[in-house]
Amino acid sequence: MLKGRGTTAREDIRRIPHGLALGGGVLLLLAVMVVSVSVGPVHIALGDVWHILTSRLLGGEGGMSQRDASVVWQLRVPRILLGAVVGAALAISGAALQSLFNNPLADPGIVGVTSGASAGAVGAIVLAGGLAGQWVVPLGAFAAGLGVTALIYVLARPGRTTGTSRMLLVGIAIGSACQALVGFFTYIADDTQLQTLVFWQMGSLGRATWPQLVAVLPVFVLALILVVRLSRTLDVLTLGERQAQHLGLNVKLSRFAVILTTALLTAAAVAFAGSIGFVGLVVPHIMRFVVGPRHRALLPASAIMGAVLVVAADAAARTVNPPTEIPIGLFTAAVGAPFFLFLILREKRRVS
Repeated sequence: MLKGRGTTAREDIRRIPHGLALGGGVLLLLAVMVVSVSVGPVHIALGDVWHILTSRLLGGEGGMSQRDASVVWQLRVPRILLGAVVGAALAISGAALQSLFNNPLADPGIVGVTSGASAGAVGAIVLAGGLAGQWVVPLGAFAAGLGVTALIYVLARPGRTTGTSRMLLVGIAIGSACQALVGFFTYIADDTQLQTLVFWQMGSLGRATWPQLVAVLPVFVLALILVVRLSRTLDVLTLGERQAQHLGLNVKLSRFAVILTTALLTAAAVAFAGSIGFVGLVVPHIMRFVVGPRHRALLPASAIMGAVLVVAADAAARTVNPPTEIPIGLFTAAVGAPFFLFLILREKRRVS
C-alpha cells in the first residue's frame, strides 16, 4: 500500500502543470489545423492558406486563385472545425462516462447513443432513398441517439445509489439490438446506399458544410458548459456512488445530468461525422497521465486532445491515397485498438 501511494505521489510530481498543458494543447491544435488546411489532394502552401484566411476574415483581396480559395474556405475549413468539435465532444463524453461508471473501459457507446445514432442514420439512408438530403440523415441520427439513450435510462430505472451497473447491462442489450437493425438495413441497401453506409459507419467529414457547423455548435457549446459545471460532481462520483451519497451528493440527479449532457454531445458528433471509434476511450486515459484525474483540468484537456486526434486523422484520410478518401475510423482504430489491449493487460496486472 505504501509503495502504491509513493508511486502515485511520484506520478503527481511528474505531471505537467494544468495551465502549461492546456496552453501547449491549444498551440498544438492550431498547428495541426493549419497543416490540415494545407494538405490534401490539392496541396496549398501554408503562405497561401494564411493569405486566404486573412482575406476572408479581415476583408480585402487575398490575391489567390479562386480554386484555392474555394478549396480552403468552402471545403477544408468547415470540415476541420467540425472535426475539432466532434473530437472534443467524444473525448469529453468518454472522460465523464468513465468517471460515472467508474470503469476505465467506458466510452460514449456505453449508454447506447452511438448505436442508436448509427441505426437512425442508416435507416434514414436506406428508407428515405433519394429523399435523404443534407439534413435527413443527421436529424435521424441525432433523434435516434437521444431516443435510445432515454429508452436505456427508463428500462434501467437507476435509483439514488444503485442502477449504474444495470444501465451498463441494458445498454449492451439495446446496443446489440441496434447493431442488428443496422445489419438488416445494410442487407437491404442497394449499391449506391452501401457506399454511403460504409463511409458513415466508419466516420467521415467529407460532407461537412458551414450550415452543419452552425447547427451543431449551439448543442456542443450548451452541453460543454453543462458538463464542465459538473467537474466537481464527477470528482465525487469517482469515489463510488455510495460514498458520493454519504458526502451529500444527489447521485440520481447527478447521474441523469451527466448522461444527458454526454448523450447530447455524442449524438451531435455522430449525427454529422458518423461513428468514430476509440476517441472517447483513448484520449481521457492519455490526458489523465498528463494532467491528473481532476475533471476541472481533465475535461478541457481531453477536449483539446480529442480535437487534435480527429483533425489529424482527417488530414491523414485525405492524403494517404489521393484522390480517394479513407474513413477516419480506420485511423482512430489503429491508435485505439492497441491502447485498448494495453488497458486490459494493465488492469489484469493491477488485479493480480
